[in-house]
Amino acid sequence: MGERRRIVFWRHGRTDWNAAGRFQGQTDIPLNDDGVRQATHAARVLAAMGPSAIVSSDLERTRTTAEPLATETGLPVALDSGLRETNAGSWQGKTFAEIRVTDAELLGRWEDGDVGVAAGGAETRLDVAARTRAAVERSLEGLGESGTLVVVSHGGAIRVALAELLGLPHSLWGALSGLSNCNWSVLEERSPAPDGGARWRLGEHNAGSLLVPVPIVEG
Repeated sequence: MGERRRIVFWRHGRTDWNAAGRFQGQTDIPLNDDGVRQATHAARVLAAMGPSAIVSSDLERTRTTAEPLATETGLPVALDSGLRETNAGSWQGKTFAEIRVTDAELLGRWEDGDVGVAAGGAETRLDVAARTRAAVERSLEGLGESGTLVVVSHGGAIRVALAELLGLPHSLWGALSGLSNCNWSVLEERSPAPDGGARWRLGEHNAGSLLVPVPIVEG
């Protein structure tokens, strides 16, 4: 077999809530001016990878991030709500310091990578991994046997999608770092394992050149 498929997972640009350290979750927060600049800069780099298709979470911060890449490549942007960030329930809109005051034990387990903890009483990492994987696989169906799919999503959603598609044991999901705003990770397809194991390998992780350095914070 010749050239295989690639998946580029691209996190959205910076928002005011990112800058303030607030857990955004599925709250529909727009990019700020820094985030728009980040997306425009990163789009030029990603366009050079020769994308075949672009799919984005339907939240505004990801849609706005995808727009410069669509302009650079002439590709349409498909939307899939399965690529949304973790629904963090009562944690959404709060800073991590505020969450730690009321939910220290639960937040500690969540930050340590416990995949069964429901963030703010809503979604677990397993929930998010299942729906993001399904969304990616829906988009891959139209890609053919080769090509590059760009998936524009969110820090927490991308992290668990990578772990799920790589077939990492749940105990090792915490070994993957999150992505900085507007950075990306690349999965490369490989020959299926004889035992039916994962068919992806990690080619790049948290790659990119940030115009505005910010801490890596999920949500």
